[in-house]
Amino acid sequence: MQNAQVTAGGARIRWVEIPGSDGRTRVYLHGLGASSGPYFTASAVHPLLAGSRSLLMDMLGFGISDRPTDFDYTLEAHADAIAVALRAADAYATDVVAHSMGGSVAIVLAARHPELVARLVLIDANLDPVAPDRQRPGSSGIAAYSEQEFLDHGMAEVRDRVGPHWWSTMRLSGSEALHRSAVHLARGTTPTMREQLLELKIPRTYLRPESDGPLPDEDGLVEGGVRVVPVPGCEHNIMLDNPEAFVKETARGLGLD
Repeated sequence: MQNAQVTAGGARIRWVEIPGSDGRTRVYLHGLGASSGPYFTASAVHPLLAGSRSLLMDMLGFGISDRPTDFDYTLEAHADAIAVALRAADAYATDVVAHSMGGSVAIVLAARHPELVARLVLIDANLDPVAPDRQRPGSSGIAAYSEQEFLDHGMAEVRDRVGPHWWSTMRLSGSEALHRSAVHLARGTTPTMREQLLELKIPRTYLRPESDGPLPDEDGLVEGGVRVVPVPGCEHNIMLDNPEAFVKETARGLGLD
C-alpha cells in the first residue's frame, strides 16, 4: 500500500501498487461507493494487462483513503486530489481505467491535468447530468436527499436498496463523501463530462453493457473519436460480470493487443 497527502488539512489518498516492468503506469479508479482493489485486482494481474505498474487507487472518501468532512467532493476536487497523488507517485502519461463515477472523474482529470493521462478506458461512466430520484440506487437516488436527511436516515435506506454486494464497499465510505460525491455526479460539470471527453485528443475507449442498448448520442461520441464497445453478458460492473471480455477490450483500448 502507498499513500500521498492530497489536502492542506492532511487527508491522504491510498492505493495498492502492483510493480511492473514495461515502462507504463496504469491507474484504476472505482465508482461511487466502491473501492479499486475489490473491483480491479483480478483484471490488473490478468496476462493481457499484467506487466505495467498498476495503481489501484481509492478516491478521497472511499475504500482505504481518508474521509475528510471538510472536502467538497466535486468531480473537479476529486480529479485535483488524484492529480496530487499521481505526481507524488511520479506517475505521468498514465493509462487510466475507470468505472462509473471514476470514469467521470477520469475525464475531468485528463482535461485539467493532461500531462498525467495518456489513454482512457471508461467503464459505463456518467457523461451527462441526471435528475435526482430517491427510488433509484445510484447517484440519482442518493442525491435526492439533503445532506442532513442522508446522514440521519438516508444511508440506511440506501443500504437496504443496493444489496449486500455493493454495500460491502459502500459501508466503507464516509457518509458526507458518499452524499456530496453523488450530488455532484448527478449535477455534472460545466462543460459536461461528455463535452470534455469529446475535446480530449488522447485515445479514448468507452465500454458499455450490450444489453443497455446505445448510449445517448452514441454516434456523436464515435464521430468524435471515442471507441464505444458494447460488451455482452454483463450489467454495470462489466469487469466483474464478464472479466474476459473486459480485459480483452481494455487491452485493445490501451494498444496492447
